[in-house]
Amino acid sequence: MKINPDFTIQQVGGYYVAVPIGETSKHFHAMLRLNETGAFLWKLMAEKDISEEELVEALLAEYEVSREMAAADVHRLVESMREAQLFV
Repeated sequence: MKINPDFTIQQVGGYYVAVPIGETSKHFHAMLRLNETGAFLWKLMAEKDISEEELVEALLAEYEVSREMAAADVHRLVESMREAQLFV
């Protein structure tokens, strides 16, 4: 999975907001709010094509969390991003 380059994230207060830019902004009229963990995962997906398992491993390396919780959180985020058509 790789984030569509027509999206960017900006920090607003304690959250991050993903917004469309370029051509995508003409048909995608929403924003996605991310917490710090979501922004961490977003940045990884924006850099390269990465699998869910690789995201889980990165989350485990960065945060003190169980594998089960990391896998569930990654899956939930990926599914919501897939539904919003944020991947290329």
